[in-house]
Amino acid sequence: MRRTTLLGVGVLLLLACVATAQTRPASATSATEPPDAASGKQTYMTYCASCHGENLKGTGPAATALKTPPPDLTTLAKRHDGKFPYEYVAGVIRFGKPISAHGSSDMPIWGPIFSMVDFQEVAIRQRIRNLCEFLASQQAK
Repeated sequence: MRRTTLLGVGVLLLLACVATAQTRPASATSATEPPDAASGKQTYMTYCASCHGENLKGTGPAATALKTPPPDLTTLAKRHDGKFPYEYVAGVIRFGKPISAHGSSDMPIWGPIFSMVDFQEVAIRQRIRNLCEFLASQQAK
C-alpha cells in the first residue's frame, strides 16, 4: 500500500512538472518579476490542488490516497493566532515539515522541484512568495 501511494505521488509530481512546462507563457515576465516565477494561484493549481483541492480545504482528488489527510489551508491564519504564518508556510513548502515522532508527512518537499523548474534562486523565492500571498488571500474570515 505504501509503495502504491509513493508511486501515485511520484506520478503526480511528474504530471505537475510536465503541465508547468507546457503551460508556461513565452512572455509572461514583467520587469518586477523574475523569469519563470509563476503566479501564486497558478503554482497552487499546478502543485497543490491535487491534494489540497481547488477550494484549499484538503479535498483534492489525490487526498484519499494519502495516509494523513491534507489540512484545510483556508484556516492557516486562524490556527496561528489570526495571522497568516508566512515564514512557516514558506519553510514547509521549501523544506517540508519537520519529522515528528508520529511519522513523516506525505507532502512532497517542493524546494528541489521548483529548483528544476525555475533554475534561479530568485525565481524560486518569488514563486514561493507568490504562493504564500495567494494562500494568505484565501484565508477564512
